[in-house]
Amino acid sequence: MSQRVSYYEIAPEGMKIMMEMEKYTKKTTIDRNLRELIKIRVAQINGCAYCLNMHTADARKMGETEQRLYCVSAWKECEFYTEAEKVALELTEHVTLIPTKRVPDELYQRVREHYDERQYVDLVLIINQINSWTRISIAMGNKATAK
Repeated sequence: MSQRVSYYEIAPEGMKIMMEMEKYTKKTTIDRNLRELIKIRVAQINGCAYCLNMHTADARKMGETEQRLYCVSAWKECEFYTEAEKVALELTEHVTLIPTKRVPDELYQRVREHYDERQYVDLVLIINQINSWTRISIAMGNKATAK
């Protein structure tokens, strides 16, 4: 990995907090494939090739299909995402683009049709966590590399 700063060495306490949040998000009841789709969509929106490369590879290892990976940016037009996945991806876009999209009450109500209060909070935390990671990655100059 090419990067500007060895941020794990420079700020180990901060990175430990990031990793603890990552551990928390993995323990939620949110489906792990959906967690990866959320991470992929955020990486697409934020233009983070490093995170996009990582999370598409992780999703493939979890059994996610190529079709669903290729089409996540156009999820609205696809019939192969569930309604619960679609509303989570819509929430992902609204939280990621919060200055212009916000999270309207109508969207919150649709999310709650599929997810309970705890899951709603967990979705928001997952979305915020990957938004933090993409911003760290871009600011630190991480690059996607071939494997």
